[in-house]
Amino acid sequence: MTGTRQPTDPPTPGGPGPGDEGKAPSRRRQLTPEQALLMEEKVRKVEVAISLVLRIGVVLSVAVIAVGLGLMFAHHPDYVAITGRFGYRHLTSRGAPFPHSFAALGRAIGAGEGRGIIVLGVLILILTPVLRVAVGVLAFIYEKDPPMTIVTLYVLIVLVGSFFLAGV
Repeated sequence: MTGTRQPTDPPTPGGPGPGDEGKAPSRRRQLTPEQALLMEEKVRKVEVAISLVLRIGVVLSVAVIAVGLGLMFAHHPDYVAITGRFGYRHLTSRGAPFPHSFAALGRAIGAGEGRGIIVLGVLILILTPVLRVAVGVLAFIYEKDPPMTIVTLYVLIVLVGSFFLAGV
């Protein structure tokens, strides 16, 4: 046998495979079957974790909003009537007494106001995708993928920074 690879030879780790003649060598190292199975298991665990974060966030926010609506309608039965002296435009206007700061939100929740609890549910819903990105950072650290860790960490910093720049 000469020094050239034959198409029937098994590929060498990190080397060109059949049909790779003339192509630049890949920077990715070749994984053994055991390493490939381990990586596949890691990816599956990460996907399950991310789906759980998203599902729990949505279900929790819906439950909190439902409790808030129940309390709001219990404290203000006139809100239930679609017709009458009270209109829904009043509830959704800028002057509506919904909490607009974390301090006001804390006071509203402490007082058991349905409006505050609804705002908490909406806040949970807004923060769910941010938590998903944070889990993504941890997932890429777990998978030992530095480039994707850095990119995802940058996305998380931009997301969190946008909340502060918006005046939250």
